[in-house]
Amino acid sequence: MHDPKVIVALDFPSVNEALELANRLDPKLCKLKIGKELFTATGPSCVEKLVSSGFDVFLDLKFHDIPNTVASACKVAAQLGVWMVNVHALGGRAMLTAAREAIDNELHRPKLIAVTLLTSMGSEDMHETGLLGEPQEAVLRLAKLAQTSGLDGVVCSAQETAMLRRELGYEFALVTPGIRPADSSRDDQVRIMTPSDAIYMGSSYLVIGRPITRADDPLHMLKKINSEIELLGEIE
Repeated sequence: MHDPKVIVALDFPSVNEALELANRLDPKLCKLKIGKELFTATGPSCVEKLVSSGFDVFLDLKFHDIPNTVASACKVAAQLGVWMVNVHALGGRAMLTAAREAIDNELHRPKLIAVTLLTSMGSEDMHETGLLGEPQEAVLRLAKLAQTSGLDGVVCSAQETAMLRRELGYEFALVTPGIRPADSSRDDQVRIMTPSDAIYMGSSYLVIGRPITRADDPLHMLKKINSEIELLGEIE
């Protein structure tokens, strides 16, 4: 695939496990996501090793701090050579703008996206934290904030992609976790969708973890998901 749509989540506690899994995959068929667990355990060395192996790396640390601190973190991420980095939209416009400005002049500028609402959160969780309305309303508010702050896209549930496509257009990237093949476990995700449904609804990239990383043959599972996505494109 010229621009792989699947981002495999390397949710491992050690660099050896992450690299072992990566060695069973193909950088032409997927991108990789490094989150808090793996980055906390290994630091930037794992990012550098995967980038040097030819993988596009999404550094998923959801930076959320004062504008200057987040800007500095995003600049360092860009210098690591990552393909994408994210911040949390709840940090506000000043933080989002500072993050974008920090990487705009980098030689290898990564995509900068914002987290809207965690896919594990439902209405009750929102209300307990003081967020008003329903999940889709909060996601739309935060996605509009990210877009008008000059970011490249957002992380959102696939169930919100159709709405966001209507409101924000087709150039804005929608990165969707909570993706599960139809025969997979829901695990701890509340708002989930299958790969083909997610692409059909407008997702740009799909974050998939355990269905691939815990498969007996991760590359076979990856190819199966890619085939499903490609078939949908042919039908359309």
